[in-house]
Amino acid sequence: MKISIGNDHAGTAYKNKIIAFLEESGYDIVNHGTDSENSVDYPDFVHPVAKDVSEGEATFGIIICGSGNGANMTANKHQKVRSALCWMKEIAVLARQHNDANVISIPSRYTSMEQAVEMVKVFLETEFEGGRHINRVNKIPCAV
Repeated sequence: MKISIGNDHAGTAYKNKIIAFLEESGYDIVNHGTDSENSVDYPDFVHPVAKDVSEGEATFGIIICGSGNGANMTANKHQKVRSALCWMKEIAVLARQHNDANVISIPSRYTSMEQAVEMVKVFLETEFEGGRHINRVNKIPCAV
């Protein structure tokens, strides 16, 4: 499975830890993130991840910025992307089960690195429940 990941300066250390976990777990990684802690603009690193997911080049995306909000808003501008801002593993599970989220947005300034890795783990392992949630998810896009 291919995972696309991107981050701004606030998420560099988190990205490196998450990539190490993903590679150890056998995932293929596309890294669109910065490797610097110098200030950068998060959309420059999030749009490529969202494009990968939207166009089917990656199954899932992981985006990381300080609050997770800017990255999440940016990713959700792309059709076929359902990005969820997650700050604890239970939210990551529900994002997959109920919302069929395909991108997880992580707030590096508000979660520990261990929490972030655990959220990624459960996000990737959790299946969409379907059922009553399908109609709701189908109503999310504004245009096809």
